Amino acid sequence: MRHGKKFNHLGRTASHRKAMLSNMASSLITHKRINTTVAKAKELKKFVEPLVTRSKVDSTHNRRMVFSYLQDKVAVTELFREVAVKVGDRPGGYTRIIKTGNRLGDNAEMCMIELVDFNDIYGNEKKEVKKTTRRSKKAAAPAAEVAAPEALVEEAPEAAAEAPAENNENEAE
Repeated sequence: MRHGKKFNHLGRTASHRKAMLSNMASSLITHKRINTTVAKAKELKKFVEPLVTRSKVDSTHNRRMVFSYLQDKVAVTELFREVAVKVGDRPGGYTRIIKTGNRLGDNAEMCMIELVDFNDIYGNEKKEVKKTTRRSKKAAAPAAEVAAPEALVEEAPEAAAEAPAENNENEAE
């Protein structure tokens, strides 16, 4: 029977699972991005998001509660100093899971879990959208490119026309 099975036990005892999630959360907070399996990332998301929410209010009680989960002074300090400042106005959804394919050894589904406001790779720069207008393909080409081929085409027939005329004059003489 499945009664009361509300979360993935990840094939570990309760103490091992708690220690693993604590270590992964500390790593996520200090490095802002970690690679892991999808199952672990989903459980880590449930573990870390309430801690980030707690870090929005910097009080002694909240620091002690977060420390009871993380057991790492450096991670707690970074969470309350850097992470809380960036996510202060966000109402939730502090982490993002991006699937990266399967692991070679055991074909486990891998992913990257990251803190949303700390992505350095993508999404920060604003994309400039060009205004599109309806024009023909001839009008879209720059004037310099259009003029250059015509100049070559114009010179070639003149040279070709002059050459036979000279040959005809030579033959007539």
